[in-house]
This record gives sequence, C-alpha cells and structure tokens, in this order.
Amino acid sequence: MPVRIRLMRMGRKRRPFYRVVAADSRAPRDGKFLEVLGYYDPLKEPFEFKVNEEKVKKWLEKGAEPTETVRALLRKIGIKVARKA
Repeated sequence: MPVRIRLMRMGRKRRPFYRVVAADSRAPRDGKFLEVLGYYDPLKEPFEFKVNEEKVKKWLEKGAEPTETVRALLRKIGIKVARKA
C-alpha cells in the first residue's frame, strides 16, 4: 500500500482550509485517510502551517512520500525531505 502525505481540502467555497494527512495514494483527495498530521491555512497572513513533527517523521521513516506541495511546506518549517528516485 503506497502511502502519501498530502493535503485534504476542508472549509467552504472560496475559503479553503487543509488538513495534512497520511493516506493511501489510491484513495480520493478528500476520502479515507490513515492519520491526521496537522493543518494548513493559506488565507492567513502569513499562512499558517502546523504539523506534529514526530508523526511526520514516523511516516517518512515508514516510506511515505509527500506530495510536492507538502514537501515545500515541510521545507519552509525546517523538515528536510529527500526525493526518492
């Protein structure tokens, strides 16, 4: 089961809010997930991005691959994620 760390859209129309989740890569974007790792609010100035670093590192050690957006957000808060070939 390939696991991705990705954003799950919440909120209402034109007011997006995202949860950072670990999910099976075959599941729909807003569908079933394995664990909530944090959240991302792009509408606040500056944007708000909070994650549980221990949970993120646990999933990365297990082989979960973050999406490009999540990888960039993690890099901004100081969590280094190596790209897999």
